Amino acid sequence: MVNGVLNIYKEPGFTSHDVVAKLRGIVGQKKIGHTGTLDPDAEGVLGVCLGAATRICDMITDAEKEYEATLLLGVRTDTLDTSGQVLEERPTEGISEQDLRNCIESFTGEIEQIPPMYSAIKVGGKKLYEIARAGETIERKARKVTIHSIDIVKIDLPECVIRVSCSKGTYIRTLCDDIGGKLKCGGCMKHLIRTKVGQFRAEDALKLSEIETIVKEGRIGEILIPPVDMFGGLRKVTVTDAGSKKASNGNMLAVSDVLIRTGKPEDEDGGLHNISFADNEEFTVTDKDGFFFGIYRYRASDDTFKPVKMFLC
Repeated sequence: MVNGVLNIYKEPGFTSHDVVAKLRGIVGQKKIGHTGTLDPDAEGVLGVCLGAATRICDMITDAEKEYEATLLLGVRTDTLDTSGQVLEERPTEGISEQDLRNCIESFTGEIEQIPPMYSAIKVGGKKLYEIARAGETIERKARKVTIHSIDIVKIDLPECVIRVSCSKGTYIRTLCDDIGGKLKCGGCMKHLIRTKVGQFRAEDALKLSEIETIVKEGRIGEILIPPVDMFGGLRKVTVTDAGSKKASNGNMLAVSDVLIRTGKPEDEDGGLHNISFADNEEFTVTDKDGFFFGIYRYRASDDTFKPVKMFLC
């Protein structure tokens, strides 16, 4: 089984589920999961996890995201983007560039959004877009999201290109609709590119056709990101032979079972040292050959390491 993470560039016309389905055929395995829905018309970064790496799908989904979106003022639609039915059109001649800038800047920080009807959120066991396609509209509760920053890339009224850095759960379509509402002219999203998810960037992402070629050439290992590399913020520990046996069964580890790797090549022992551990600190755990067992948390009360998330096949 192939284990690892791929940075895929989702092209317009594909759903996130389409990407997973096609990748299953390319790689030849079923255990694959994506890390965040992108609308069919949208494009950009989509992290996809294979094999044991599917256990970190939620961690990647929770990462900070960045989008580049084209806002179209003067038009409101039922889907909040230009793929939907036009509900209202209003003139935009009275809106200045400064009015637009001031309005956009007011949406930074923690804000509340009402999820769009055309979304995959489930209510009563049904997805909102299924309810919307049946011609119904139901009340949705506002959700708190964080807009870390909004940069204006280009203004060519009635259009404006914005770059948005935001938290999980932010709907850029809703942001465009809300901006248009505050300007009292209406607005919708014309185009969307997801340029970044956590450590994944659009410029490094590969299209499905490129991945298919690489797999046929037997080079998938060159583009797979090992699960351990997704935890760059954690210290790494290497287990002894005795610790390796425990970790391979998902058991707790004693302090004597682990060593911190400093990475200094001049060290005679390869950079392995016993040092102090902080209570509740999490570590990535590998053996001396680099095999990744999972994430462990140190527990000072009994001086042990307890497994948090294992990546054993």
